[in-house]
Amino acid sequence: MRFKGLDLNLLQVLDVLIDRRSVTRAAQQLHVSQPAISAALSRLRRHFDDALVVQHGKHMVPTPFALRLQPGLKAVLGDLDALVGTPAHFDPATSSRVFRMMVSDFILVAVLGDLLPQIESEAPDLRFVIVPPHDQAIAMLEAGEIDLLITPRNYVSEKHPAVSFFKERHVVAGWNGNPLMARPTTLEDMLDASFISVQIGRTVSSSFAIHELSQMGITINSALTTTTFAAVPQLLIGTRRLAILHESLARKAAQYLPISYWPLPVTIPTMDEAIQCHRARAEDPALIWLIERFTQWAERVMEERERRA
Repeated sequence: MRFKGLDLNLLQVLDVLIDRRSVTRAAQQLHVSQPAISAALSRLRRHFDDALVVQHGKHMVPTPFALRLQPGLKAVLGDLDALVGTPAHFDPATSSRVFRMMVSDFILVAVLGDLLPQIESEAPDLRFVIVPPHDQAIAMLEAGEIDLLITPRNYVSEKHPAVSFFKERHVVAGWNGNPLMARPTTLEDMLDASFISVQIGRTVSSSFAIHELSQMGITINSALTTTTFAAVPQLLIGTRRLAILHESLARKAAQYLPISYWPLPVTIPTMDEAIQCHRARAEDPALIWLIERFTQWAERVMEERERRA
């Protein structure tokens, strides 16, 4: 297909060349010959009137113009991939579709652990690939590398549709034998205690609750930092350390481990979790079905919380 004189198949070649920085590696990834990649590069250079990638030692280096093109290039390719990958029909009872979802391990434990049995009963052959939170989550959604993103509302993109999932409170958790857990936690307890905290993504990024506390001028003493929420309850056992956890995760952990939890002694906003998909897949019947299962689960959980309150 041609658009304004350019064969759109060449756009994928350009994207892979910029990423791989080698004609040989680009040819291997696209399963074509090296002369075919070289010919495509020549056509791209003529169209854009730019070298695009230039030889530097054993590697090819993108030109400044190529680097400026790439974000838009990935967005266009992601839109096309989402568009052509959208099926007209979806039968959960017979589908063997694979869903790639970016979710935190908190969602994996507190939500999917409860929801998967229902999904399996309705759609026994569906498969899931769970991708951990990443600093480039929106770029990965746009590139078609993930189908769904579940994240706090303040991290979603305005370019793509998102639906509210559920609201989550945070609590202070600790080992049952920790003297600090013998009574409701005070702010003084928090300021004096050592904490186990969680770092999100590859860069240093605090969790939602720690960020909100820091906005109030409250800094906790992190004696141990991990990258997974699910590991925190186990790490608390036998220590005097505390942790700030999602209430759903703390409640689930307390069912199996000697863990107690109390409300935070200060008020922070509830965490509004949202589900986001690519705009080109907003009408995908399979994604609509899956998102409905998530939101129906959230409705049941919210009703249970209201009854307990």
